[in-house]
Amino acid sequence: MSELQDVELLPQPGAHGFDGDGTNRKHEMQGPFELPPGPEGFSFALYQSTGVGLSPGHRMHLLENSQVFDRMLEDIRAAKHSVHMLVYIWRPCALSDRFVEALTERSRAGVQCRVVVDPVGSEETTGDKDFDQKVERRLSEAGVEVHYYRLLAGKVLGRLLGRSHQKIVVVDGRIAYTGGFGIWKVWEGDGLKEDNWRDTHIRVEGPEVRRIQVTFAKHWQESGGGLLPREAFPELEPDGGGCAAFIDSSGRLGITEAERMVRLVVAAATKRLWIANAYFTPPNDILEQLEVKVRQGVDVRVLGPGPHHDVPVVRASQRSTYERLLAAGVRIWEYQPAMLHSKTMLVDDWLCVVGSTNLDALSLNKLSEGTMVFEDREIAAKMEACWEKDVRHSKEITLENGGRTNPWRRFARRATQFAGHDR
Repeated sequence: MSELQDVELLPQPGAHGFDGDGTNRKHEMQGPFELPPGPEGFSFALYQSTGVGLSPGHRMHLLENSQVFDRMLEDIRAAKHSVHMLVYIWRPCALSDRFVEALTERSRAGVQCRVVVDPVGSEETTGDKDFDQKVERRLSEAGVEVHYYRLLAGKVLGRLLGRSHQKIVVVDGRIAYTGGFGIWKVWEGDGLKEDNWRDTHIRVEGPEVRRIQVTFAKHWQESGGGLLPREAFPELEPDGGGCAAFIDSSGRLGITEAERMVRLVVAAATKRLWIANAYFTPPNDILEQLEVKVRQGVDVRVLGPGPHHDVPVVRASQRSTYERLLAAGVRIWEYQPAMLHSKTMLVDDWLCVVGSTNLDALSLNKLSEGTMVFEDREIAAKMEACWEKDVRHSKEITLENGGRTNPWRRFARRATQFAGHDR
């Protein structure tokens, strides 16, 4: 073999990324972005990044904690054509019984009821393995069609990570819900007791409900269901209200729609960026964006779970980000009474985010997630009030008060980043 051939077999600069001086970063998605000002500029940026821009004509209702179930069940009981549910967690409990009863009644009245659950959240959980016996069997006997999303045959690592973390309910193709909810006892309370998780959800009417229905349809098909009938997709005309976009994201190689959405929402902030998130340990690029926003004079705040957390290693990973953010000027609180499970962002006085997307590597890179992004000043004011109420039940973290990192926190962050890392 010639000397030239030997050289060509070695890694080369350029596309191989072995230039060694860091210039390969110019070939990766960068931030922070400079967005055109206001809702129109943000919508245009969102559209060219995700294929979805803000569209007008949506009536939305912010629902805290268990409020969502009373409203949801009311809509389900009034359903005329179809009820579609896609949830990560559905486990036997009193709340589950209420849904089983409502779906049973509607199914026997001729309404097409379809349910998809993720087996990791709903079935393969120690002590809660009775979804098939206590929930699925009852629903199936009543005529409700139930499927599991991606069965865990073989339990290959990629299959364990490639789950659906979506929380979607669509009634008659006209009303939709998303947020952090699951069908389990921890969501039944007010978020002020240790065994009642604090969460936030959104009810939507308007054109984007069709996009949410498409998300359900894709999961339904992959789980063994057929094509949905045409009446599941009614024409939905704009009818007042705010502008909204539903961002459907799934795990893939490269930057997902979820991460694109988060980066653009952060970039849109000019005065305020308040983040409440159950699993706050974002990639370094987003942490850098937050630091830049502080330098630009933006009021950046983070609210995360405190002593009550369902995944201790993620809480440690979350706390590993504090030292650098506090040093940059970000204010941080930890919610004290219960597990904080919300996934919300509030930008200035007009842009809101409510959905299932956590700010960790797993959600941003591997999981199927859904998020409503919308311009609605009335709901923005309500989210501000919710934030201030939650802060009254929270502990502010400083460098002298729990904000320093340590070897355990650094290890936890490496572990959680590795679990969801794809590039």
